[in-house]
Amino acid sequence: MPMEIMITVAVTAIIQSLFGAGILLFGTPLLLLLGYEFVDVLIVLLPVSLAVNLMQVLKHHAHVDWTFYRKIVLLTLPPIAVFLFLVTHVRINIGLIVGPFLLFIAFKEWSAAVGRVIDRLMRQETLYFVAMGVVHGVSNLGGSLLTALVHHKNYPKDVARVTVAACYGTFAVVQLLTLGFFNRQQVDVPVFDNVIYLTVAVMIFGLIDEAIYSQINAEKFRRIFSLFLALSGVVLIARSV
Repeated sequence: MPMEIMITVAVTAIIQSLFGAGILLFGTPLLLLLGYEFVDVLIVLLPVSLAVNLMQVLKHHAHVDWTFYRKIVLLTLPPIAVFLFLVTHVRINIGLIVGPFLLFIAFKEWSAAVGRVIDRLMRQETLYFVAMGVVHGVSNLGGSLLTALVHHKNYPKDVARVTVAACYGTFAVVQLLTLGFFNRQQVDVPVFDNVIYLTVAVMIFGLIDEAIYSQINAEKFRRIFSLFLALSGVVLIARSV
């Protein structure tokens, strides 16, 4: 069991326990930098991410914004499947586009002018949902755009986290099904290792949810969420340079 994968899972599970996303968003670039292949990274991280998201949805399912979720299902899931299939043959790097965008979104908390610009951008919601699917299919980083849109909507913290978790978990299901149907020859599942990673991530969620998440008020959560977006942007830019 590679220790670098265990550390990556543990650290990113802390982030995902708070915000509903993080294991794929940070774990993917980290493991790629360590030399792992894209499909191998997906096989390790997708089940772990899905497990944490399921725990979050089970706890706060009544708070999911189902209108938002339906748009994800109709507009975002199809391009995820199509572009994940394509990216197993052609590698595309979009970090230098998504990274600065996330930094810009993060500045909304401190700049009214930036907030007005973002309001205008987010009105093109249909195009945004489709673009999210394309980005996630080719890079596993669509969670960055998902969290940016949820942050923009100013949801209460439970609604924000569980809506991200429901959408992000569904992303993972579609990705796993796509890999199973179209890339079976590339898939080698380390079952025992994956069970250990998944167990560790779920235990971390239980600890973080009780010790940290439940103690954060709504305003502080929004501030921390904006810092999370900024950090996501920096990571994506650094990975792409």
